[in-house]
Amino acid sequence: MSKAIVINEFGGPEVLQWQDVTVPEPGAGEVLLKHTAVGLNFIDTYQRSGLYPLELPSGLGLEAAGVVQAVGQGVDYVQPGDRVAYTSMPPGAYAEQRVYAADKLVKLPDGIADQTAAAAMLKGLTAWYLLHRSYKAQSGDHVLLYAAAGGVGLIVCQWAKALGVNVIGVVSTPAKAALAKQHGAAAIVMADTPDFVEQVRALTGGEGVAAAYDSVGKNTFIQSLDCIRPHGTMVSFGNASGPVDPISPLELGKRGSLFLTRPAVFDFVRTPAELRAAAEELFIVLENGRVSIEINQTWPLEQAAEAHRALEARKTTGSTVLLP
Repeated sequence: MSKAIVINEFGGPEVLQWQDVTVPEPGAGEVLLKHTAVGLNFIDTYQRSGLYPLELPSGLGLEAAGVVQAVGQGVDYVQPGDRVAYTSMPPGAYAEQRVYAADKLVKLPDGIADQTAAAAMLKGLTAWYLLHRSYKAQSGDHVLLYAAAGGVGLIVCQWAKALGVNVIGVVSTPAKAALAKQHGAAAIVMADTPDFVEQVRALTGGEGVAAAYDSVGKNTFIQSLDCIRPHGTMVSFGNASGPVDPISPLELGKRGSLFLTRPAVFDFVRTPAELRAAAEELFIVLENGRVSIEINQTWPLEQAAEAHRALEARKTTGSTVLLP
């Protein structure tokens, strides 16, 4: 018998239940994994609360690293003993063991530790698609980045700096401001500053940013639009303050013919080839030191509820890993 976090209803962190589960043998195209580290992400709280509904009862978690224990029929990409990582639907990473589709795995290079991989797959591939797909950032660009001291934020700050991109980071405390700047943010604007838009525009010589990467959602959406230069891109990729209210497309036109996208990481890694190519780009910047993963908190997996409380209360920085 193995253990896992299961939710039987939507709600707060208290709905996370640590219980015995039965893990089947892997079927065709599947592997049995023993998890060594599990990533914590904001999307986990959206699924737990019901903002992103799941069929109940359900597991939780979309990111983990581990070791292959057994393989099913037709699996040739990995074999028992291989170190692997993944980020994908369906949820279920908050578990000691799991049966999982082999074509959604990536092999880990020797230079990438398990905890690093568990903290890097979802957040690192999010940083990758933000900078390379949603808006292809160019050297010399200014971009606005919310939660710059968070897990995704610290990766974006480092990767953007390596590309010659100037990140204007948004944070809530002086300590987080210092952390973001240490990781490559070119400038900081405090989230609660009353002249937010004016400060951002001043940092860009009055022009506005090439792109706004906004993971906050409802409370910051219009503010972000007001910070963008003509023909710039609004990338709304999170809902930390709630989902964005409906807007008229005219709002984009009157601000200089802006582009608006609402991306999701899994749409950029739909096939095994896409996933492995994206992961290779991520692993390269991790191994050459251009990007480091800051794991600033760990919890035992059975204490996932405490980790959720800390994440939602903005008491975490960098990445958080749950340990089975």
